[in-house]
Amino acid sequence: MGEQNNVTFPQGVIDEYAALGVDLPALFSAGHLGTRMGVEILEASADRVVGTMPVEGNTQPYGLLHGGASAVLAETLGSVGSMLHGGSSKIAVGVDLNCTHHRGVRSGLVTGVATPVHRGRSTATYEIVISDEQERRVCTARLTCLLRDVRPGDGAPVGAAAG
Repeated sequence: MGEQNNVTFPQGVIDEYAALGVDLPALFSAGHLGTRMGVEILEASADRVVGTMPVEGNTQPYGLLHGGASAVLAETLGSVGSMLHGGSSKIAVGVDLNCTHHRGVRSGLVTGVATPVHRGRSTATYEIVISDEQERRVCTARLTCLLRDVRPGDGAPVGAAAG
């Protein structure tokens, strides 16, 4: 995910973060884990986050997509939505993730779509549906994030822009 030049953000969000000197694609990513797993975010707004991940390299011993890999994709997408909802003054911290795995996948690409269930002042909850290339549901997940104020030392780029 390190090179996310194709991520789509609403113009207002781009402007808000650009004024702070923040690189949105770098901020809204799964970091090193996402890069290793091949996660790519294709579209991102507080209303909908879409991302993909290859099955190859993310399988368990039976050759099926690892449930933990689906969880990484789900948490990444739900966290991005929560961060966009919270805005530049908040940090989203996952507090609950649950995943139901519906079918196995052995190859190809899976796509996750995160949509909000609840967006409040202090928490955000997203449902994430992960599907295979035939648009069959592979996993349904729900992520709740705590939205708290950015504090010095969070490692958030907001503080770096000020320095």
